[in-house]
Amino acid sequence: MSKLLGGRYKLGEMIGTGGMADVYIADDQRLSRKVAIKVLRSDLARDPSFVSRFRKEALAAAGLNHPGIVAVYDSGEEPAPYIVMELVSGHTLREILHTGERMPLDRVLEIGEGILTALAYSHESGIVHRDIKPANVMITDQGVVKVMDFGIARALDDFGATLTNTWNVVGTAQYLSPEQAMGEVADYRSDIYSVGCLLYEVLLGRPPYTGETPVSIAFQHVSGNFTEPKILYPGIPEGLNVLLSVALAKRAEDRYQSAGDMLSDVKKIRAGRSVATKIARRPIKLRKIFSALLALVVVGGVIGGGLYATKKTQGKILVKIPNVVGLTQSDAEALLSGFVITIQRAHNPLIPKDRVASQLPLATSEVLNKTGVTLTLSDGPGDSTIPIDLVGKSLIDARTALTAVGLVVAQTQAIASDKPQGTVLSVTPAGGSTIASGSGVILQIASGDIEVPSLLGLGEIQARTILTQAGFLVQLIDAVDPTQTVGVVVAQAPDPGTTHTIGSSVTITVNRAPTSPTPTPTISDSASPTP
Repeated sequence: MSKLLGGRYKLGEMIGTGGMADVYIADDQRLSRKVAIKVLRSDLARDPSFVSRFRKEALAAAGLNHPGIVAVYDSGEEPAPYIVMELVSGHTLREILHTGERMPLDRVLEIGEGILTALAYSHESGIVHRDIKPANVMITDQGVVKVMDFGIARALDDFGATLTNTWNVVGTAQYLSPEQAMGEVADYRSDIYSVGCLLYEVLLGRPPYTGETPVSIAFQHVSGNFTEPKILYPGIPEGLNVLLSVALAKRAEDRYQSAGDMLSDVKKIRAGRSVATKIARRPIKLRKIFSALLALVVVGGVIGGGLYATKKTQGKILVKIPNVVGLTQSDAEALLSGFVITIQRAHNPLIPKDRVASQLPLATSEVLNKTGVTLTLSDGPGDSTIPIDLVGKSLIDARTALTAVGLVVAQTQAIASDKPQGTVLSVTPAGGSTIASGSGVILQIASGDIEVPSLLGLGEIQARTILTQAGFLVQLIDAVDPTQTVGVVVAQAPDPGTTHTIGSSVTITVNRAPTSPTPTPTISDSASPTP
């Protein structure tokens, strides 16, 4: 990957990596400011339709100018799609939650107010976030709440990152609205539901729904009942219990109809006033009834699987096969009542053991009744061998090679090196090792910076040679120190052991021999001119 994106952004240290993108600190050389650049993963970047959507949504997100939204400055596509964003000093809400810190009630409401204020603005601009979760909320060092990843979230959603084609979205599944879980279109009220999930977790230390797999979590969003906040936290105001119950209503029409409406109630609760939302009591009373009825039709329809439907074609009754991927054998067989089922097993790194990994015919296929259906149950991940040739590859190529054998990158560690930025320096476990498929490996990669060598006491020529070979420019200062050997380096800047970008300058101070003072001429009496 080129170190200069768009002819102006000089990539620096990698500061994060995720399932979708790598994040770098960069210098915007045109405006002389630090920015954050998120570079899309190569497997996503190769799909033209995704790149097109990504470009459109990045441009839309760039038009959001609000103090509660991490600003998007620019975007580009070479050498891979990237978004240039405001560099925020702080921590994500996800990182804060993982510390186990429990926040005071007013701070929880303050965070909710910040998120809803940002969403009210984005919704007015016609942009639905679709992926509100703690990892997409920044809390700056000054305590300011900032929402991020508008463009990427929507582009990825359009691309089709549903729970049926990836099992790496458990974190997102915990904040997914029922309509998103059903594969339906998300609107502003979907964001409101996600905010409800987020505030529930920040307040109580746990999300409203949990489970072992995204499918089980999504099923609960559609048909389950969450524990009311006041049961887990008896001291909370009744208004907050009402607010969360409305925000987490199963049907979008029973929720707050805008971020502004929910924001208004948050402000009332902070001010100690009562909440009298018109739709509040109806979702609370109907929630259990609605959930029970919905459970009858949702099995197999979760994640866009399609309901068990029938129709007649040329006098023959055709039935639509439901989606049973991710279900246990017993649940799948119950849903496929009337079909002739054949069970086989195979290793699968993405599907938990003893759950359906695939089905033939595929879900939503229309077939005759009593047709045979073959279900493949997962035997778990099995084993994979780490490729032996990862060292020296780029991060993108290494990730692709690992994915091809059923492994993932669990962590990257940016290390100072004279290798090109992003080059893999080491792999843990080592190449050739056999580990469980689906496991993660740790890659140490070149950060693009290198460590300044220790030059003190070396001769000038030796020090110059070391710096030049390392890729530094050399600046020279002469000094005189009678206690040091003439011709050696007595000081350097930057200090040894610090890391700096290849091509930057290192100043060395070289000890010189003192020069003899020029004698002052004197005039003797004998040389005096005769008067």
